Amino acid sequence: MIDQIVIKTLLIGAFVIIALILLRPGGSARTQAIRTITLLVLLAAAVYAVLFPGVINELAQAVGVGRGTDLLLYAFIIVFIANALTAVRKRRAQDTQITKLARQIALRNAEYPDERN
Repeated sequence: MIDQIVIKTLLIGAFVIIALILLRPGGSARTQAIRTITLLVLLAAAVYAVLFPGVINELAQAVGVGRGTDLLLYAFIIVFIANALTAVRKRRAQDTQITKLARQIALRNAEYPDERN
């Protein structure tokens, strides 16, 4: 049980970091650059893992996970949750933008009834 403290701490830390990043407002150029760099680092790590699969097993055992495949599964879960949260956030922003546009169009094309009775 004590050997799993490392992996549990890492996983919880990853979830907290993802939550903090995704809860921050805005999609500035800096945020997009960080996401791009992160993607490139993950890609490089994936290529390295394919070339040297024994390293994943050693890393998994070092953090308290039995097999490298389990460690990869945990990593994919983190990436999936981050992707899902990002998609939800983008959809909310699009919904807000569509609502604003629809209101502007409705106000510009408003038809007023004749006031003659």
